[in-house]
Amino acid sequence: MHRCATLHRILSAVCVAAAVSFVAAAGAQDAIPIAMPVSGGGGSASTGTAPRAHIMPATVVVPEASRINGADLGKKAHTNIRFLNPGLVNPLEAPPYGGYAYETPTSLGCVYKLVASLPAGCNPNSVTAVVGGGSQTIAIVDAYDDPEAPADLAYFSAQFGLPFSVNKFKVIYADGIAPPLDYSGGWEIEESLDIEYAHAMAPNAMLYLVEAASNSYTDLFNAVTVATNLVQCGLTTTCGSVTGKGEISMSWGGGEFSGETSYDTYFNKTNVVFFASSGDSPGPSYPSTSPNVVSVGGTSISRSATTGNYIGETSWADAGGGPSQVETIPSYQNAIAAVKAIVGTVRGTPDVSADANPYTGVWVYDTFPTDFYYYGDWWIVGGTSASSPIWAGVVNHASTANAAFSASSNAELTKLYNNLTTTATYNANFHDAVYGECYYYMADRSVTGWDWCTGLGSPTGNGGK
Repeated sequence: MHRCATLHRILSAVCVAAAVSFVAAAGAQDAIPIAMPVSGGGGSASTGTAPRAHIMPATVVVPEASRINGADLGKKAHTNIRFLNPGLVNPLEAPPYGGYAYETPTSLGCVYKLVASLPAGCNPNSVTAVVGGGSQTIAIVDAYDDPEAPADLAYFSAQFGLPFSVNKFKVIYADGIAPPLDYSGGWEIEESLDIEYAHAMAPNAMLYLVEAASNSYTDLFNAVTVATNLVQCGLTTTCGSVTGKGEISMSWGGGEFSGETSYDTYFNKTNVVFFASSGDSPGPSYPSTSPNVVSVGGTSISRSATTGNYIGETSWADAGGGPSQVETIPSYQNAIAAVKAIVGTVRGTPDVSADANPYTGVWVYDTFPTDFYYYGDWWIVGGTSASSPIWAGVVNHASTANAAFSASSNAELTKLYNNLTTTATYNANFHDAVYGECYYYMADRSVTGWDWCTGLGSPTGNGGK
């Protein structure tokens, strides 16, 4: 299977290269069809002559790995990804496919102000500045094996001009042996998404992908322990003193359950900041509800349908979040009167947010699942599984720029919430989404400051992180 996926990737690259050469001779942009939505869009093609941003057929796929199963409560976790089915449209240019306005590492770096050059509109087709920086360590914890992870990350990095070194990316098997494959393909796309966008936001950080033997909480929390040691000590088997610093991203989760507080100690470790997706359905999700974890929710990035230029950022209605039914209010929320007035005596989630709507999703390169489902290696992926590694990379980037890595998740969360102490500080360091609804029955709305929909909001630059 590994050889099959590798051969498929090589042949695909050859075919794309040949197609690009052919199109270039004939006039590349004119040769690419403008694909309008075939379902779910509710619109019609423009009859005018003004150029429009190209659109992929809007069929959202929720893989099996992301489907909630009540029998798994407290036992197994699921991914938080959704992707657009490319359908019959295969643009003949290498991604980001000229004319399309889905997010790339460079466009996100522009939107979140992590690069010096900020062209108007942060258009995926015009932004060239690559996010630099990052240091110390980022570890990604996922389940099952992604056999093409190193090759896919290298290809993705080359495509978008990101620095990549084989010495700065390692796949670690939490149990010491390669985990089985997830033949649904969901966990493999999850792993590609996670490593690619953590790397995109902090490309100079050492990056580990820690693969758990399964998606059971027993195996995943074992992998969290392995990842923690990697952040604190690197590949050293015995670590006399903790000198390493960094972040761990967990894009998986499930509904809250009795006894979850007994697992909270996994995330209270020196020099490690933990991030977890808030989920892709209304309501709280564990482990993002742990007081020792930065809960990352989702937003939608709005772009012009004619130019693809950035308009703004709003809440994403499907993102998880809400009051915990198990965890009590942590100190960093209790200390901010405006937040305490909303959450009361319980832990409120999310803490922060980033792009997660699959209709405004990110380009992900993943070769493995195409052996089973759709032709092509590029996917438009969303879900709060995207926002968690993005934020892990953003905080690593900011911590490097500010020379101030946080000593724990609690320290980082205190720093994040302290942005609310003055309006000027908050506005300088966060984008406050003030439009959209969320939670059960869309009962809550995005408002000024912290809210149930997006928490503090999405990142703006390195300040306050």
